[in-house]
Order: sequence, then structure tokens, then C-alpha cells
Amino acid sequence: MDQRTKPMEKRFDKLGPQVVEALKRRHFDAYYCPTGAEAVEKVLSLIPAGDVVAWGGSETLACLGIIEKVKETHPVIDRDNVLSREERNERMRKSLLADTYLMSSNAISEDGQLFNIDGNGNRVAALAFGPKSVIVVAGMNKVAKTVADAEARARNWAAPINAQRFSVETPCNATGSCADCLSKTSICASMLRTRFCRPEGKIKVVLVGEELGF
Repeated sequence: MDQRTKPMEKRFDKLGPQVVEALKRRHFDAYYCPTGAEAVEKVLSLIPAGDVVAWGGSETLACLGIIEKVKETHPVIDRDNVLSREERNERMRKSLLADTYLMSSNAISEDGQLFNIDGNGNRVAALAFGPKSVIVVAGMNKVAKTVADAEARARNWAAPINAQRFSVETPCNATGSCADCLSKTSICASMLRTRFCRPEGKIKVVLVGEELGF
């Protein structure tokens, strides 16, 4: 960590451990990893041998290459390698009974609360109940000052970018700004604030001292 000299890296290395302690006070298991490589190693170490692993859509997981590594070592419920939307939906439902579920978070407040937005609700459903263990991997760029700031980040930053990524027909796709819309294709159907972890330790948060995802 001493070799990380860029201003952003220094900030992440100072703030990250503080957010970890805030998460622990809210009964999450939490870890700070300065680099993506260390984060990948930590995530893999948190998945017991033989666990069936599933995941939610996440640019962070994709950037780190975690899914491909997990496929080499564990049985998986692969929501991506499908032939139809119906098959994908069925696998997403089965994912709620996975042993370990991998995802990111749209935002995390400095006092240790998670805020997530979903169009289909599969990620927030898994986070709230179902899988035995949920591992949340998030770059430090997703840390916001307060839970209100976390919600604002998720709605005003992450959601419009994801609307561009998925090319959905929403006002935020057209304008780049949240309109609090009621569009049938809105990707903000479900919003979940996770203020503490129950049962204790079910949710494991791995913070990464890099800018990852949206």
C-alpha cells in the first residue's frame, strides 16, 4: 500500500478501512483491498469449496474477471450462457437458492449502508433473502458521504449510465438525467437500502481501492 502514491489512491487507502469498520458495526463482514488483484484473491477465498455460485449483472465483476475464475473452480448457475430470455429468467430465479451469490452495489454510504436499484429485482432479492452467502464487490468510487448521497448516486449516475448500456427506452437514456419516470422499461423498479446485515455476516463486502463499475 505504501507504493500507491496517486492522490486518488491515497484517498481510497485512507477512507476504505474506515468504511470497512462502519460496515462491520452494521454486522457485515467487510474487507478493504487496495488493488483489483487482491480483491479477486479475497473474493475467491470467501467462497467455500463445492458451493454453487450465481451472480447478478455487474460491470465490476466483469472488469475483475471474477466470474470466469469462479467457473473454473465451482459449479455455477450461469445466467449468461442461455438461448432464450425465458431460460435466463429461470436461471435467475434458481440463483436465489445458490450457496454463494456475487454482485456489486450501486452505492455504499460512508456509515456502512448499501443502496441498490434494480429493474428486474433479482439482485436486490438475492441481497435481501435467499442465497446462503452474498459477496458484494465494489470499487471505492461507489462510496458516497451519506445514505442520501448513496441514493442520489444510484439514481442520478449509475441508473442513467446503465440505461445507455442496455439501450432501454427511458427518459434517462434520452437525456442522461433521472426523470423519476414511470416508463414500462424503467430500470429503477425496485430500490433497496440495506442498513445492516441479518443474519450477521451473510453479506460480505469487498471494497476495492480502484474505480470500478458505474
